[in-house]
Amino acid sequence: MDKRVVITGMGAITPIGNNVKDMFDSIVNSKCGIDKITHFDTTNFKVKLAAEVKNYNAEEYLDRRAAKRMDRFTQFGIVAAREAMKDSKITSENTDMKRVGIIVSSGIGGLSTIEEQINNLNTKGPDRVSPMYIPMAISNMAAGNIAIDLGLKGESSSIVTACASGTHSIGEAFRLIRHGYQDAVFCGGCEASITPSGIAGFTTIKALNVTEDKTRASIPFDKSRAGFVMGEGAGVLVLEELEHAKKRGAHIYAEVVGYGASSDAYHITSPAPNGEGGARAMISAIKDAKINSKDITYVNAHGTSTHLNDLYETAAIKTAFEDTQDLYVSSTKGHTGHLLGAAGAVEAIICAKAIEEEIIPPTIGYKEQDEECDLNVVPNKAINKKIEYAMSNSLGFGGHNSSVILKKYED
Repeated sequence: MDKRVVITGMGAITPIGNNVKDMFDSIVNSKCGIDKITHFDTTNFKVKLAAEVKNYNAEEYLDRRAAKRMDRFTQFGIVAAREAMKDSKITSENTDMKRVGIIVSSGIGGLSTIEEQINNLNTKGPDRVSPMYIPMAISNMAAGNIAIDLGLKGESSSIVTACASGTHSIGEAFRLIRHGYQDAVFCGGCEASITPSGIAGFTTIKALNVTEDKTRASIPFDKSRAGFVMGEGAGVLVLEELEHAKKRGAHIYAEVVGYGASSDAYHITSPAPNGEGGARAMISAIKDAKINSKDITYVNAHGTSTHLNDLYETAAIKTAFEDTQDLYVSSTKGHTGHLLGAAGAVEAIICAKAIEEEIIPPTIGYKEQDEECDLNVVPNKAINKKIEYAMSNSLGFGGHNSSVILKKYED
């Protein structure tokens, strides 16, 4: 018999708040985390804006020596995971840590470390490449370092599916617990790719908006959308088997009830025409949850603010849902930018808080309606609304699609 899976802890560090409470308050209050890039000199770059984590000093969160041995994406992962563990109140006294797994992912990994060490190689020679280069750069090291930091001794892995990585991590963690392999799993994603090569690479494939108006840079579903804005940060959720959570008196934010994934098998960057692959992931999640699409009140869309993503995701939602007239759909990337491999995790946290607080997040920066993206995108202001079920979507380069469905918890 399948076990029920609930969310008992959450942690986040984002461009609009360095913890879950501050982040969600910013969502509700339509705060935009996009501003001028400060991580490097953008004089020769077309793109001048990004959504950076604000007021972050690694040594306020981590031992100085430890911080120097971790790339920024791993640091973010540890910050979010520590908050999630504290929030969950899991300890070695109330939980068998050999039954607590971790799936924390990154779409790109230690890009700043790679840039720094390649520069050392080219300017100083091979002997000046740091012995920590590889352990800092590889994308599984967030999961590895979090496991070490928190003492998590269950199954440990890292899923790399570009911008779908965070949602895939949640879905696979859900399956591990539902089928009895783990009692709890720390899952999510972390990313820190606001670097010269990261911005340059996404600019040359015309994925980023080059405007210098931060209020119109990330405008999902708007007719004038012209690319996404790079974000950074991390989101980590604690998923737990219901009876285990109840036994130790855990607070339950929401229940995870459905997961669907698919492959476009179409193109390395473009979604499949009419969102065919994304629609299959959503339909699979709905079937997995054993509900009808009309039961879902809110969809947190991938909504990157690129022309094709928003167009085809709209088509996918229309395919997956019997009726979209009463469906609320928003993208929170106007607030946070696009956190790549961390996006799905942060957005799942937003969905859990939306269910708990009975608030539907808005799509900010929205001005000009696109007749081809004719969904109820909750423009600019949050709405008070009871949510029974919420879906979170993620779509990644390479044709990776994933959807998770959360439900208001009822005993």
